[in-house]
Amino acid sequence: MIRFLTAGESHGPGLVAIVEGLPAGLPFSTAELAAELGRRRMGYGRGNRMKLEKDELEVLAGIRHGKTLGSPVSVLIRNTEWPRWAEEMSPEPGDAKRPMTTPRPGHADLAGMLKYDTHDARDILERSSARETAARTIVGYLAKLLLSQVGVEIVSHVVAIGSVEVPSGPLPAPADRAAIDESPLRIFDPTVEQTMIAEIDAAKADRDTLGGVVETIAYGLPPGVGSHVHWDRRLDARLAGALMSIQAIKAVEVGDGFSTARERGSAAHDEIFYSSGEWSRNQDRAGGTEGGMSTGQPVRIRSSMKPIATLMRPLASVDVTTKEADVAFRERSDTCAVPAAAVVAEQMVAYVLADEMQRSFGGDTVVDFVRSVDAYRARLDSF
Repeated sequence: MIRFLTAGESHGPGLVAIVEGLPAGLPFSTAELAAELGRRRMGYGRGNRMKLEKDELEVLAGIRHGKTLGSPVSVLIRNTEWPRWAEEMSPEPGDAKRPMTTPRPGHADLAGMLKYDTHDARDILERSSARETAARTIVGYLAKLLLSQVGVEIVSHVVAIGSVEVPSGPLPAPADRAAIDESPLRIFDPTVEQTMIAEIDAAKADRDTLGGVVETIAYGLPPGVGSHVHWDRRLDARLAGALMSIQAIKAVEVGDGFSTARERGSAAHDEIFYSSGEWSRNQDRAGGTEGGMSTGQPVRIRSSMKPIATLMRPLASVDVTTKEADVAFRERSDTCAVPAAAVVAEQMVAYVLADEMQRSFGGDTVVDFVRSVDAYRARLDSF
């Protein structure tokens, strides 16, 4: 079982990720991790803060000479803007000079202020910020390293921004990842790219924001990962929960979940065939899961991201101190962060799959883990 913990505030000294449960001998590269973090900062519609946020990495524990030790891995991402925020975010006793007292609709501000009895929204927004996903990217990178040892690969792409949708077509494969990353919107079908860019530009001109939908696909997962026995190990449930934990994600769909709800059963399920020693399906409406377990088909899941709650033309709010009507405060913000959300979705899907694979096949070393997965696949071949 793989567990992780992240700590840190958006404008604090840094973010820390601690990952426990990885086997020993997993190859690790700081340069590759930095490149993965760079993918999270990409995307048309991001604000100027992406030029300011630099990910300075420091491995604190769990790695020696380029390989995991089997002990918890800890990585620190230093905040290069910390000197500007050292006084406002100081851990020493004192008072904030610029308290934020008008919470933003759609953000964690008001609920968090009520929960923790604070009249300064910065006590809430610093941790609820999507900047936290940089730490999760460390987790996802390590999870992908483990999955790659047994031929499991993950790719993500944007399928909608605002009202503009990508036409239905073939799914991107891992070999298409580089081409998707080269797209400013991380889309696989370039025919709608300029329309999406125009949509973002129009929202920016109106001082507004846009959401969208991303799709994440995992290839190479053997059938049977997950569980029909335990509610908290059902693979589709775990994936949905992990994706819903990403800031601003408001809905998740596994396979054709929403459209099959409007079909009759005869048109909603993937028929089973067997030929030449292989099991196959004629469709993939189920998104690669049935009964809480993987089927052996690509695992396909979509996540819907709401428009960012920080607006340059703020919505109505109330000052929590005076109780007078006001407008919400403003922080630096993006017009659209959907391309970045796709990268973060990859990380959370990778974490869930790596955790369930490690739980099923175990192994204190990578060699033991790979041997166990190979033995399982060999058994499936003779079924």
